[in-house]
Amino acid sequence: MQIFKSLLIFFLTYFHIAAPKLGLLKLDRPSWALVGAVLMVMTGVLTLQEAYTAIDLNTIVLLFGMMVLISYMKLAGFFQVVSYRLQRYARSPAVFLGMLILVSGLLSAFFVNDTVCLMFTPLLVIMLSDAGLPPVPYLIALATSSNIGSAFTLTGNPQNMLIGIFSGWNYAAFALYMLPITFVALLINFLIVYTVYRKELTVPRAQRAFQKPDVDRRLLAKTFAVLAVVFAGFCFVKNLPLVAIAGAVFIIVLADRKPSKAFEKVDWTLLVFFCGLFIVTHGVNKALAGTSLYQHMISHFGRSVAAQVVNLSVVSVIGSNIVSNVPFVMLAAHWIDRFIDPKLMWLVLAMASTFAGNLTLVGSVANLIVAEMAKDTVHVGFREYCKVGILVTVLTTAVGVLMLLGYHAWGVL
Repeated sequence: MQIFKSLLIFFLTYFHIAAPKLGLLKLDRPSWALVGAVLMVMTGVLTLQEAYTAIDLNTIVLLFGMMVLISYMKLAGFFQVVSYRLQRYARSPAVFLGMLILVSGLLSAFFVNDTVCLMFTPLLVIMLSDAGLPPVPYLIALATSSNIGSAFTLTGNPQNMLIGIFSGWNYAAFALYMLPITFVALLINFLIVYTVYRKELTVPRAQRAFQKPDVDRRLLAKTFAVLAVVFAGFCFVKNLPLVAIAGAVFIIVLADRKPSKAFEKVDWTLLVFFCGLFIVTHGVNKALAGTSLYQHMISHFGRSVAAQVVNLSVVSVIGSNIVSNVPFVMLAAHWIDRFIDPKLMWLVLAMASTFAGNLTLVGSVANLIVAEMAKDTVHVGFREYCKVGILVTVLTTAVGVLMLLGYHAWGVL
């Protein structure tokens, strides 16, 4: 009976997370995660105390600390400065596309892909209009490159933060292994976008004088100093949440700004989403823990490292597009220790679940942010996006799988 109740709540919750607009109630994804969490307790699948302990506070603290640091970057005008530099130095449509993909990819690795898309989309729309360039190729490139770039580090996106907490991977070591994969994937992304929109990208861009943005240089310098210490801490201290929250406290003290301004920019709904998902996932895992289905699940992924890498990559791409990558990673995290090479499989999960976000327009929150924020000026359609997204996902995931298998074959892990 407990298994039936937990699975019913699980599928109800994940269905509405995957397709919130198909539900009878007008609730968003975080709200459905909260509904599922409460139902797990009300139906007796979990006690209230078990629900409390199901929430991984390390992940919540890491997310919150990074959000506060990014909020001060926003207040200082950092993203406006980057946008200004892009406008000024990109002299042709192709160069502009390449710079956009590289910059948005790198920034997403350190400042979270959703944030980069949130800050860049409105600026990019204005830039493209002023320069007389077609907006669709560049908006799609922003979304896809932000997703790809976020795979580079353990703080590039929410699912990687989960992996950073659960896996025990060192921040610098993870980045070292993911760096070649990320840059090859960004190059593939550029080639695909440029090939698909080659005719539109041959139009010369208009020349105009760009106005320098207003920047709080003192706050920007303080924030960069704190961030430098934080990223150094990530590399040398195993406790990522402690480093992140300590950095948040330091910038709050040093900024000489009302903290409420930064707290307003924190994505509180994302924190609620995570808390709800932790409880729902724990409920179904508790109910299934003793079943033969759960015990023998890993055997279906194959009995060799190569088969497990390929199969987990395929399942990650499919699963991440059915229920979204964060919920999928929360589920898959319970499987990894059962694989032949768990250390390698954490990298596989990070790579595949992140690259999976590029498959369709609804594949990641970053994609939706770009489409929604640009909709008053330009429509990025589902089919239009898929012309790039499907190719990018298939090719980058395939190359990622080959490179990770190369790591294993060469014994570098």
